[in-house]
Parts: sequence; structure tokens; C-alpha cells
Amino acid sequence: MSAEGLAFGIDIGGSGVKGAAVDLATGALATDRIKIATPQPATPNAIAETVATLVEKAQWTGPVGLTMPSVIVNGLVRTAANLDPSWIDTDAVQLFSLALGGRPVAVLNDADAAGLAECAYGAARGIEGVTLLLTFGTGIGSALLNNGRLVPNTELGHLEVDGKEAEHRAASSVKERKNLSYKDWAAQVTRVLVAYENLFWPSVFIVGGGISRESEHWIPLLGNRTPVVPATLRNTAGIVGAAMTAHNGIAP
Repeated sequence: MSAEGLAFGIDIGGSGVKGAAVDLATGALATDRIKIATPQPATPNAIAETVATLVEKAQWTGPVGLTMPSVIVNGLVRTAANLDPSWIDTDAVQLFSLALGGRPVAVLNDADAAGLAECAYGAARGIEGVTLLLTFGTGIGSALLNNGRLVPNTELGHLEVDGKEAEHRAASSVKERKNLSYKDWAAQVTRVLVAYENLFWPSVFIVGGGISRESEHWIPLLGNRTPVVPATLRNTAGIVGAAMTAHNGIAP
């Protein structure tokens, strides 16, 4: 299958590889999402075989966009969070293209894909200036965009804030591990957001990750100056951003 106005995205994570066709007019999934468990160990060849199986199940014949929990520079994997260390310096574009019979592919960081999707179809649509998407989970993922144009691989979760990496201070995993109240955790998130807004002066923060579903409990407790809104595409954002990248050819 390959149809006018559709594109195909795959989101590769530590636990699952998920993919679907996306309606580029609306950002909605145009087909059911297919999910296959991430193989263990999550080596390049094992992931490539899983991707090929998923695309075959979807009967998709066009270009494919893929996200990874990695820094991607010129198609090369530079970090491998939740994947096998053998990914480091792998040419992911070449790997996936060969696994898919030589078709065009685009590969980008998963948070970057989510940021692109939120700017095109979600909470940041129509926002002028700088948008900063942050995903709160085990760590803090980030996507920095200016008028919808991506600055790739920002990795702002590793920025030092008051003597500690931002994600060691304010990831949702920190809240869980330390059993923090929303009030106490929001105070740590505020410190991180203030550091970011002093550097980038964003128009809006978009917050994602599982804890964004509970945003009414903690966003009102934040004390930074920039508006903070929850992501709207949630678990489809990676797929949508990957599909956009495959269609537009904007991979970093």
C-alpha cells in the first residue's frame, strides 16, 4: 500500500516497535497501529528484521520514516539509550534501507519527531517563535523548534541545572523513585524550565511522556513564566513525526 496524502512512520523504543500510515492532511493515523515487541538483545540486525516484518505486515510499499531513542547525525547513530551498544556509529539509514529492499528511509531522534508532529498538528500548531517540547519519563527528552524548523539532537535533559543534570532533578522517574508529591516534583520541574527559558526564551513548553496525562495535577503548580501545555498527540507523536520526515525529507 502507498497512497496519495499518506506517509508511513515507525517509532522504535526499548519495549516496542510501532508503525502505521499517517494522513498528512490531519496528522491522524490512517491505518491501525502495528506493534511488535523490541527484540532482545536490540541489535541493529534484529531491529532491522523487526522493521521489515512490520512494513510487510502493513503492506506498505513507499518511503518509511523511523524514530529511535538516539542522537542521529547524518544518518549515524551516536547514542543508544535502551538499545544494544552495538548501535553506536551504525549507519541507520543504510541499514534500514537495505532491510526494506532499497527504498528511501529517514531516521531521526524520537523526541525530535514528537516535536515536529506537535508543531504541525498538535499543541504547538500555529505558535510563532521557539517551541520546546520536553518528554518526562526515565529521563527528559527534548525537541527545539523555531517557527516549526527543527534544531536536532538537543539532549537538553543532560544540561546541568543547579549542579545536577536536569533529568536527574526532574524526570518523572525521579518523582516515582523518591515518592515526591506533585508539589515537590513541580518545584524541581520549575527549576529546570526556568533554566531552559533563560537560555531559549520559548513561546511555549509542550510537555509529553506518561505523566503529561496527569498534567492537571502539576502544570498549575509550576512557577516559570512561559506557558506550559500538555502534548496532544501523545503515543502517536513519534509515528506521525517519522511519517512527516519520510514525506518531507527533513531528517537531520
